[in-house]
Amino acid sequence: MTLLTEYRTDRLALPNRVVMSPMTRLRSHADGSPTADVADYYAQRAAAGLIVTEGIWPHSSGQSEAWVPGLQTAEHVAAWRRVTEAVHAAGGRIFAQLMHGGRKGHPLARIDGSLPAGPSAVSDGDVLHLIDGGKAESLVPRAMTRAEIATAVEHFAAAAGNALAAGFDGVEIHAANSYLVHQFLADNTNLRTDEYGGSLANRMRFALEVTDAVAAQVGSHRTAIRLSPGNPQFGMREDDPAPLYRALVTELDGRDLAYLHLTDNDDYPALADLRPRWRGALIANVGENREPTTAADADRVLRAGHADLVSFGRAFISNPDLVHRITHALPLAPIREHVLYGRTAEGYTDYPAYASAPAA
Repeated sequence: MTLLTEYRTDRLALPNRVVMSPMTRLRSHADGSPTADVADYYAQRAAAGLIVTEGIWPHSSGQSEAWVPGLQTAEHVAAWRRVTEAVHAAGGRIFAQLMHGGRKGHPLARIDGSLPAGPSAVSDGDVLHLIDGGKAESLVPRAMTRAEIATAVEHFAAAAGNALAAGFDGVEIHAANSYLVHQFLADNTNLRTDEYGGSLANRMRFALEVTDAVAAQVGSHRTAIRLSPGNPQFGMREDDPAPLYRALVTELDGRDLAYLHLTDNDDYPALADLRPRWRGALIANVGENREPTTAADADRVLRAGHADLVSFGRAFISNPDLVHRITHALPLAPIREHVLYGRTAEGYTDYPAYASAPAA
């Protein structure tokens, strides 16, 4: 099976083409340090060719909601080092996804109590987890000043440096799914009239500045980016994604990054359209806003030449031995939705491996 073959470039050396997709699980301490369960969770899934962590805020001003982890402080670095050590001891490889909430946030959901800020003063209306255990809608954000934009770029770079100090193999910039970088790209969240809004080149500017800053900090070979052209989650609108993303991927292609993580869309076939514009490693995500990705789905994408690797999200939540189950065509366990965002090991690290499976 193509999905189970190794993948090797001068950037990546992976035993298979199964990638664990980033998924928010809200298992951190109040300060944003991942709990001990997080190390167990990712180590259990180390057979993946590559693990991409849940989104991690680079700075508290970008915390999207309570219990999302951070990579800002020495305490964060030490806690994440325990995670990377556990994954590496289990034979795995792991990238940290850097995720700035931008307009998504609430003072009662952030450890610093700050107001959210994004490209423009446009709310997403999302319901967020608060520190006290309650929930509330995102507020209308402030429009970021030029100084705040520059500071956010610096925060991404600093967090990338912290990721390497914590032992991560690289970092993935989250420029998708309604978070800050995506907010600069989309039609309805970027209403700016300065050098960060209006034209395609201006709307791409922040994404490219973040990418260049991160690459300067950790090396282009340890820098990756995730894009979701046309993704309508949380009220995002991109009426005609193709021109912007063709231009953006062409610009990114010249930066020799570790990989591009690309989400397909029913209204815009991003994989087919953008693959010819990207010469490096490409991870496809075909389950966003659709049914969970299956091994057959993944193999179809690989055989079509639209990607080199495929990321799985929901299947990894309840199947820590997903690669083994794919290898032996074993049934998958269902997710217990009521503990998806719990605060303990329940519904997180207590999913068993397939007991009767033959040895791999």
